[in-house]
Amino acid sequence: MFPIKSAGGTAVSEVEVLATGLRYDREFMVIRPGGRHLSQREVPGLARLRPSFDGVKLTVQAGDSTLVYEPERGPVREVTVHGQECLGVDQGDEVAGWLGEVLREDVRLVRFAGVRTAKRGGSMTYGDGEPVSVLSVESLDDLNGRLAEPVPMRRFRPNIVVEGLGAYGEDAVSRISVGEVEIELIRPCARCVIVNTDQDTGRRTREPLRTLAKYRTRGFEGGRAIMFGRLGVPRRLGTLRVGAVCS
Repeated sequence: MFPIKSAGGTAVSEVEVLATGLRYDREFMVIRPGGRHLSQREVPGLARLRPSFDGVKLTVQAGDSTLVYEPERGPVREVTVHGQECLGVDQGDEVAGWLGEVLREDVRLVRFAGVRTAKRGGSMTYGDGEPVSVLSVESLDDLNGRLAEPVPMRRFRPNIVVEGLGAYGEDAVSRISVGEVEIELIRPCARCVIVNTDQDTGRRTREPLRTLAKYRTRGFEGGRAIMFGRLGVPRRLGTLRVGAVCS
């Protein structure tokens, strides 16, 4: 999961699934001083942040530097995610200063507050479009068979990785059950330049987006977009565990 929007991910063996998605996923967000969210599209170095959050302390590693702190109940401010207005609790000057030095940008950190509506209904935190993203192992295998250099799953930043549907099998199903959790797959996931960003170094190349564009470009919201994986909404809540049977 991804405690800080657009930062690096944290692998977990189990996690509670709420109506808003994975607990603590996209709970925090880096913003410009004016409140607009910051992403790897603008600052690829966000990928090098390694956050984890247990509900009490947020720990963020960036190379040899580590931030450990308990989130503050600071002022609530208006922020935007892709132009959509929502709220965030400012996490203070010390955290902002640490992030600013690491990213070499004038930024602040906020924690989600209030309610945000997903594009197709339901609620979510600071994610894009829908609460949960799903991608299959076989779809990535098929893509890697087309690339000169394979890319790891973390390039695509899925919340849930499934196996057994076959290549692009997630395109053809409307619901999946993973253990006690059920996810309704709402729409395809449109991809951007972030998938070309090495999630270890922040270095950006032209792949795999260039190859995906050749065979995964589809009509999308009145235009065209490169689709890979699906976005979904939790319909049956519970605990998601690695190794759970997917159907």
